[in-house]
Order: sequence, then structure tokens, then C-alpha cells
Amino acid sequence: QVQLVESGGGLVQAGGSLRLSCAASRNIFKLSTMGWYRQALGKQRELVAAITTGGTTDYADSVKGRFTISRDNAKNTVYLQMNMLKPEDTAVYYCNAKGSWLGRDRDYWGQGTQVTVSS
Repeated sequence: QVQLVESGGGLVQAGGSLRLSCAASRNIFKLSTMGWYRQALGKQRELVAAITTGGTTDYADSVKGRFTISRDNAKNTVYLQMNMLKPEDTAVYYCNAKGSWLGRDRDYWGQGTQVTVSS
């Protein structure tokens, strides 16, 4: 069973920092582009940041310069360092693994972790 286990959410004041972690099963992690998405109340889920197996990163315009995604291949873990947080960053954050192997596209999600930024 594929598992993506997130941690690190919580409540923080505007301007503060949080780091999210997502641990994945080894076989999934090494073959997947790992990403963080978020979904605010009443809004659609959106991509926050992604990192390929080769380390190429991509960010939503709204978080560029504030958030950093990284992956530790030895620990099968992807991180999202969030600095200078704003109230509009408040959302449930989801870890995602995307890849294609054995002739099939794969798309896995974590359970989500709440991030709340107070003004």
C-alpha cells in the first residue's frame, strides 16, 4: 500500500515559518516527481511546488521567494520550507507523488496537513 505521510503543519503568525515533511515508500519516492498542493476553504486545490527526481523545481508565483521545496533521497522524504507566511497561505497542504512506470501513470496523495496563518 502506498503511503505518503505528512507532518509539520500548525498555527503560525504572519511572517513566521513552518516546514512540512512528507515521507514516502522508497519505491514510489525514487520514481516520482514529488509535489505539494494546497486547498483553501471554498477554493480549488492548487500546486504550490514540485521537484523532479533530478532536482528540478517549480513554484506557484504566489510562493516564489518564500517557499523552498527539497527532497532527501536517502530518507525518501520531501520538504516544504515556508517562510514569510501570509494569512492567504492558510490551507490544507497535501503531498503528492506522480510518476509513470510499468506502463501506467501513477498519482498518489497524502492525507493533508492544516496550515493556519494568523494576521
